[in-house]
Amino acid sequence: MAQPTISVLHGDETGEELLLEALRVLETPQLESRLLLEHVDLSLQARRASANGVVHQAAEMMKASHFGLKAATVTPEGLGDDIGSPNAILRAEVGGDVIVRTGQRIPGIPPLGGVHAPITVVRMAVDDAYGALEWREGDGAEELAFRTTKISREHCRRVAEFAFVEAGRTGATVFGGPKFTVSRVYEGMLKEEMDAASRRHPDVRYEPQLIDATFALLLTRDDRLVIPALNRDGDILSDLVLALYGTLAGSESLLIGFNETSRPSLLMAEAPHGTAPALQGRHIANPMAMILAVAALLEHTEDAFLVHFGGQVREATMGAVSGGVRTADLGGQARTEEFTEAVLERLPGGEVAIVRPSG
Repeated sequence: MAQPTISVLHGDETGEELLLEALRVLETPQLESRLLLEHVDLSLQARRASANGVVHQAAEMMKASHFGLKAATVTPEGLGDDIGSPNAILRAEVGGDVIVRTGQRIPGIPPLGGVHAPITVVRMAVDDAYGALEWREGDGAEELAFRTTKISREHCRRVAEFAFVEAGRTGATVFGGPKFTVSRVYEGMLKEEMDAASRRHPDVRYEPQLIDATFALLLTRDDRLVIPALNRDGDILSDLVLALYGTLAGSESLLIGFNETSRPSLLMAEAPHGTAPALQGRHIANPMAMILAVAALLEHTEDAFLVHFGGQVREATMGAVSGGVRTADLGGQARTEEFTEAVLERLPGGEVAIVRPSG
């Protein structure tokens, strides 16, 4: 069996700092001879210098390797910047139609609202409110803003099918849905595909809800849920779900790419949060999500050793929190590097390179 390759996509600000912490896990001696790493710079400077050429390069690398580990990147604000979002380019070029994020209990951290069972959000990663055609007409108080959005039957089908497969795998209920009573043509398309997927998976529990009811009912449920969602709804919902368990850094974010036969063919893992510029250089950001992203990649390879090691990384990460090693977002005082060291110390046979920040 050929060595699995992970394409490492470097980024900006705190996103890059946390990626380097995750690489400390991937570069442990146990993995040195079992895994190949290839690197590409997706920092804003590199994207501007190459007119997004490095983003296209990263997409080709991931299509060949089938695995990517991405740092958070800056998307410039303002109408005059034509660099745009690297995430949008990557998703379009690798067929990344689904984002999966799971909120779950973090040891020793009380969840909010009495939520205990895991909640997985399966989000449409393309189309909808993002990448929409937008324009304005008129002046002053009469100025109007317009937006044209679209979704496709194929993308709705992939979201719905993945949600039912994931629910079947984990024993969860497929729950929630779009605002299909108000938007019967547009949002109703996802509801139609959810209903169709339910017929294909009759053994999976299915409780469709409008998106507003979904938000309200999350705090009253204590069973495992999988929630399929449109792009904008899923973006908001997944942040809420992760926050219910204590921190946005408590779980990895997975982009699932599909081939021409609509079968999953690529996995890119990252943190669900952004570049957190206010935390850059302060050594207090939580690397938990990026380390769990590493665990997820290893767990999805076909190499039994790597799959097992990925599980050990996940256990060591949760064990560090349970052992009281917590960054500020979890009410602790651990530095970023100290948390990573606590994870490495809990890996069987791990060798810890102690890092002491100068700042």
